Amino acid sequence: MEYNKLIAVTGLSGLFELVSSKNDGAVVRSVEDKSTKFVSNRQHSFSHLDSIEVYTNRDNVNLAEVFQAMAASSEALPSSSDAAAIKQYFSKVYPDMDFTRVYASDLKKMVRWFEILTKNNIEITRGSEDSSEAPVEKAPEKTEKKPAPARSTAAASTKSAPAKKVNAPRKMA
Repeated sequence: MEYNKLIAVTGLSGLFELVSSKNDGAVVRSVEDKSTKFVSNRQHSFSHLDSIEVYTNRDNVNLAEVFQAMAASSEALPSSSDAAAIKQYFSKVYPDMDFTRVYASDLKKMVRWFEILTKNNIEITRGSEDSSEAPVEKAPEKTEKKPAPARSTAAASTKSAPAKKVNAPRKMA
């Protein structure tokens, strides 16, 4: 399972892997219990973890950067029920975070998601970093195309004309 395929679904707790998407929703697999289900986009919204940003005092940072700071920290994860302990934890782990715009519920979500990621041994990487490290394939060489023979205009005009209606009702004036 890759970090760039993970999504958060509004109204559902936990993280999900995007299996496939459809016009009216998506098929997702839970990271925790591996159950697969269809989620309608009429009732739920989907957010890729790669696209989520966190407010800081300077520029916004990607959620992966906060997760990496959490992984590098020696601080123990706080209980997800104690909002004050979570805020204190993030002030030590990521002090640049703007706590006036990042709510306690968001901090709790980040702790829960980080627990899920570490429990399932998912490596936290950004999608843009993966694409820059991937080898660049060479574009195929262009081959010369022969021009198509010109069609006669008489044959083209007879094919494009619509068929006449045989049993059309007569208009009364």
